[in-house]
Amino acid sequence: MRHATLRQLAIFTAVADRMSFSRAAEDLHLTQPAISAQIKALEGHAGLPLFERVGRKLQLTAAGGELLGYARRIAELFREADEAMAQLKGGARGKLNVAVISAGDYFFPRLLAAFAEQHPGVTLNLAVHNREALLRQLADNLTDLAIMVRPPDDADTVRTAFAPHAYVIVAPPGHPLAGRRHISRKRLLQETFIVREQGSDTYRSMQDAFGRDTPHIKAAMEIRSNETIKQAVIAGMGVSFLSSHAIALDVRAGNLVVLDVDGFPAWRHWYVVHRAEKRLPAIAAAFRAFLLADGARLIAEAGDLDAITGGSPR
Repeated sequence: MRHATLRQLAIFTAVADRMSFSRAAEDLHLTQPAISAQIKALEGHAGLPLFERVGRKLQLTAAGGELLGYARRIAELFREADEAMAQLKGGARGKLNVAVISAGDYFFPRLLAAFAEQHPGVTLNLAVHNREALLRQLADNLTDLAIMVRPPDDADTVRTAFAPHAYVIVAPPGHPLAGRRHISRKRLLQETFIVREQGSDTYRSMQDAFGRDTPHIKAAMEIRSNETIKQAVIAGMGVSFLSSHAIALDVRAGNLVVLDVDGFPAWRHWYVVHRAEKRLPAIAAAFRAFLLADGARLIAEAGDLDAITGGSPR
């Protein structure tokens, strides 16, 4: 492998990520024959095939899977070196890679914009995923920082709470429970629910909030999109358990109402998470410090959360 080039490793990683020579060629603005030639050359250096076709699907061989981990680590080391050189030139600059669960996309761009004002040289790369995909991003070292509600509880990650996060029960304005005070849990469970997919941060937070009553939730539909859930609730198909960030604009517009249910809002926290062994680039470390210092205030201002939730957690 001593004669392999960074370009070959980058092309190999792109093909492995897309599991397609043609899609990798599109992403890298190269021709498919050029991609194939570079992969063939890398296989020559490795002395082993890196891809194989099973039926019509392209798959990594055992050697390819092993090499992919090294290729990503090499790319990360070069990025860290670039960040270190930028820091020595003055200030925290470079590319900030951050990933957030889907509820965060309602406010997170504002936080990035505020951070970018303080660091004009930063390039921002924001990805939005469900919890499962976000954990894969962390495990594969594809993001510097992950922003989530339910961080993994293991020694491989460092997780720090930086802002409160409220979950509420929402309904259409014309719902029979709209405007009622102190709705009991028992009464609420008579309603039909539209819920997020199992395994998502929202679904797991709903399980925590309802506890032993979770099996009694009458879930008519399980949907992976907050936006689609909101439209289903607005259409009168049921009520839902959603992040206050996801419904803030709709409540102010009069499309949804927050039900006054005993025990709600259900309060959780936003966490900033990174791998324990990862040496954070200077720009990522600066953004983490920014979140810890100003994140809670900026998030509350962006969503007017006090008006929606009735105040901060006690």
